[in-house]
Amino acid sequence: MALALHSRRRPKASTTTFISQHISQHNSPRSTQPTSPKMPPSQPKKPDVSAAAKERNEYIPSFISKKPFYAVDETGEDQTDYLEHQRLQKQEQDSKWYDRGKKAGPAATKFRKGACENCGAMTHKKKDCLSRPRKAGAKFTGKNIEADEVIQDVQLGFDAKRDRWNGYDATQFEEVIEEYNAMEEIRKKAKEAEKGDKSDDDDEGDKYDAETDMGRKQATSTRNLRLREDTAKYLLNLDLDSAKYDPKTRSMVDSGATADNAAQLVAEEGFQKASGDAAEFERAQRYAWETQERGDKNKLHLQANPTSGEVMRKKQLKEAEEMAAARKKALAEKYGTQEKFSDDTLRKKAITENERYVEYDERGNIKGAPKVKAKSKYPEDILLNNHTSVWGSWWSDFKWGFACCHSTIKNSYCTGEAGKEAFELADRMRTGAALEEVPKEIAWKEEGALEKHVPNAPDPAEKAKNDAASRKRALDEMTGSVNEDEMEEYRRKRTMAADPMAAYLSKGNKSEAV
Repeated sequence: MALALHSRRRPKASTTTFISQHISQHNSPRSTQPTSPKMPPSQPKKPDVSAAAKERNEYIPSFISKKPFYAVDETGEDQTDYLEHQRLQKQEQDSKWYDRGKKAGPAATKFRKGACENCGAMTHKKKDCLSRPRKAGAKFTGKNIEADEVIQDVQLGFDAKRDRWNGYDATQFEEVIEEYNAMEEIRKKAKEAEKGDKSDDDDEGDKYDAETDMGRKQATSTRNLRLREDTAKYLLNLDLDSAKYDPKTRSMVDSGATADNAAQLVAEEGFQKASGDAAEFERAQRYAWETQERGDKNKLHLQANPTSGEVMRKKQLKEAEEMAAARKKALAEKYGTQEKFSDDTLRKKAITENERYVEYDERGNIKGAPKVKAKSKYPEDILLNNHTSVWGSWWSDFKWGFACCHSTIKNSYCTGEAGKEAFELADRMRTGAALEEVPKEIAWKEEGALEKHVPNAPDPAEKAKNDAASRKRALDEMTGSVNEDEMEEYRRKRTMAADPMAAYLSKGNKSEAV
């Protein structure tokens, strides 16, 4: 019975299992593609947790969250990150610069309104055009229109503004390199032409000389070094009050602070190296180096050919001594010589030691000494151009001159009394003083005319008065001066239009006249 029940329940269990499998396959996403291989399920999209998407934190102080006024937004867009100015900004590694000569595109085929009248480009005007000025511009011909340039706005940072090599074109230096290379080639050709038929051994010797450059710098550097067997200067005397030693220059200061044995030893140190054959060897070595540095025809090398170097050096010294002796002899023949000093007065003056009592004042001058006139820095008592007086001995009208001829020109020739008369005449003509005197011809004519009777002729006395007044007026006009009498007469006779009493008195006078 139990077995029969068990057999009856199995179909029911299998039916339930099939239904559950069918439902799971129907709900699965790959139920439409049963033949495709199985893929892992896709991950769900994570929320944006970037700094820009974060909400504003109210616990951050305003002086941190607020953007300063000098923080410029280069993009010009609203940033969602309110703390962007606190983030580490990415710096541009490449410095910007202008693209010289870059064109915005192909050139236009016809002239456009507002373009440059000379070349036809739209990026500038005629006054800013850098092209060659055309006889007939592109505005009138419509030909050879140039392309528009690229106008760039380069914003340089703090470091880029101070970069001295920013925008440098390295190709410009190629011209300098080519020039130097050309000069080097010319120098090599000239050197080869100079050598001529020299052997290869000589070339190798020149290379060796160039490699082993024995300049005077080597002697200077080695001379400053202290020898190992020499005693250090600061160990000669350990007394604290002894000579002062400067370790930087390896020398004593002021030849020693005190006159002790250590200072004397330091002062006499190295006398053996600078005397005798050692000094002669140094001079020969220096002479050889100087011939190499000067580039003489006979370059000497003391170690390679010491005999030749010694012969050449002695020959040069002998020539120098002969030249000095010849110069001394020429001077002696020209100015003479004096073998013995024979002037007793000068010999007595040369003796300066005496027992004469002398007092000095606060300025250092000897008291009671006669005053000597100060000499001028200009030459004195030198008469030039036949003058009998010096320049500056006469003064007139704010000008210096010569007293002998009254000339105010320094390089003029003396004219004597004639020059004085000419100066006085010119002065009288300039000031008008000659107008006051009547010339003799005019005076005689007037006297002759007065002897004859002329009807209706003016009175001679009145005529003389009028003539004197006219002469005086002409003189005053030339001198440009007005005296007090003329000013008083002008004040009395002038009309006063603004004075009401003057107008009233004038009316009264008119009525009385009527």
